[in-house]
Amino acid sequence: MIADLEDAVAPAQKQAARELVAGLRPPIVRINGAGTEWFADDLALAERLDLEAIVLPKATPEAVAALGPEGPPVIAIVESAAGLRSSYETASAPRVAALLLGAVDLGAELGLEPRRDGLEILFARSKVVVDSTAAGLRAPFDIVHVEVRDDEGLEEECRLARSLGFRGKACIHPAQLEIVNRVFAPSETELEWARSIVAAFERESSEGRGVFALNGVMVDLPVVERARRILNEAERSKRT
Repeated sequence: MIADLEDAVAPAQKQAARELVAGLRPPIVRINGAGTEWFADDLALAERLDLEAIVLPKATPEAVAALGPEGPPVIAIVESAAGLRSSYETASAPRVAALLLGAVDLGAELGLEPRRDGLEILFARSKVVVDSTAAGLRAPFDIVHVEVRDDEGLEEECRLARSLGFRGKACIHPAQLEIVNRVFAPSETELEWARSIVAAFERESSEGRGVFALNGVMVDLPVVERARRILNEAERSKRT
């Protein structure tokens, strides 16, 4: 759960929202962006709370640096042209734990037109996945699906994002959680495949073979690493 002090709160209600958040003590808070008039007060509030993470909108390396060197991990929202160009540098900042792609603000700035197939943000999606991996971060979080009652569209979007390397998605309503969790968790079919690959690799490698065929398909180390990653994702989803 993320308490939002940014777009969900009108300017005149920012202080009231801070007071509410101070009483609720949520695990994660999205603050207003660096450079806004509300940033300093939001940051002061965040420092008083025992947060699991801070969500930083309009993330750039400079915005992350403005948070200071100490504090909870940062989920950095890449949602501007400048932020997308520098997303590797943002991901490499010591406090950043994950990137989150923001399509609404980015699309407005770039003049993108939403498509059912998501092609308008394919480059942005792929870039934040590559930059997260290159910086040694966990896989990024995908964009929000703004149509709350569009279950079919949400599932399609989740499956596309997962195929591109995302391992999670920001939600704007609790009704979206079941679909998101189900799609991003490894399926039983994937788990069975992964277990068979790892077991076969251990057997074959003990006999001195690094590459082998399983059910007529070549298996080498990258395939084994993918299988191990699927099993690790399943274990991680159990813990959360």
